[in-house]
Amino acid sequence: MKVHNFSAGPGILPAEVIEKAAAAVHSFQKVGLSILEISHRTKEYEAVVEEAELLVKKLLYLGDDYKIIFLQGGASLQFAMLPYNFLNTKAAYMNTGTWASKAIEEAKLFGEVEVVASSQSSNFNYIPKNYTIPSDADYFHVTSNNTIYGTQIKNLDIDSPVALVADMSSDIFSRCFDATQYDLIYAGAQKNMGPAGVTMVIVKNTFLSKIKKTIPSMLDYRTHAKNDSMYNTPPVYALYVAMLTLRWIDDNGGIESMEKRNTAKANLLYTEVDRNSLFEGTVAVEDRSAMNANFVLKNKELESIFDTYWQAANIYGLKGHRSVGGYRASMYNALPIDSVEVLVATMQVFEQAILSL
Repeated sequence: MKVHNFSAGPGILPAEVIEKAAAAVHSFQKVGLSILEISHRTKEYEAVVEEAELLVKKLLYLGDDYKIIFLQGGASLQFAMLPYNFLNTKAAYMNTGTWASKAIEEAKLFGEVEVVASSQSSNFNYIPKNYTIPSDADYFHVTSNNTIYGTQIKNLDIDSPVALVADMSSDIFSRCFDATQYDLIYAGAQKNMGPAGVTMVIVKNTFLSKIKKTIPSMLDYRTHAKNDSMYNTPPVYALYVAMLTLRWIDDNGGIESMEKRNTAKANLLYTEVDRNSLFEGTVAVEDRSAMNANFVLKNKELESIFDTYWQAANIYGLKGHRSVGGYRASMYNALPIDSVEVLVATMQVFEQAILSL
């Protein structure tokens, strides 16, 4: 029976990507060896990295004024690496959740941090608006999608000369946006782009040139940009699977197609959350994430009963984060809409059963 994977991350991967990745474990191209044991300096593997870089630029409509870097350490390392490279006087941050909070705390180790807006007092159930970015900041940092709380920045219309930086770990390649608006984007791969173990950094060359510090080589963006992500041994397998996933996105209509699919999935589930008499959403409607839908039972005592329903339907990873409770349906690119249909049907059957008691 099919398992419906709503895990928040590592998240679902396309079936054909898993098949190709599994085949490469046995034999990679015509090398006669597993991808797990080949040298990353071979022309065959260098072609993987090159294709991944080109696909990122193609999908996001970026030119040669941007550099694509693949690193390790997840977004968590970027929380420190970003300010280590770019925080000289002061950095501005928007606090919209756990990961933004962690990024802020790391940045404080390197200089002054001004939190220009925060939704913490409301348990991060909305995206702040009407804030002012200090003109003397070295950069302004946002988290585009908040996996734990289920909020998402839909449109970031900023009129400021300050460099714009975003952690897009959980919604990169899921929706259309103007990537050229940003000076640096970073994203852990384990949501929409591949397995855990590789992190993508997109940085504008003019922003990169602003680094004037002496920084340890492995923490210096210039090192990795200069060496085309090959300064040290890259996460070979994770990067290969990420390339396959990027290729899958491209082959299936690009980001425009992903956005259409994801919007349909989100609309289907949120419509049921709002209709169903037993459930309710946890965040402001206008800020609801298309990637991570958070909802709770109005009567918490019914949770153990509902758990038996969705588990019996072969639904996986639906439990909400402990910070919010309830349920979280993560609907990344590779999740088919029929999985959302199963969840909605399960919620409807559950409602009928409870109301008939």
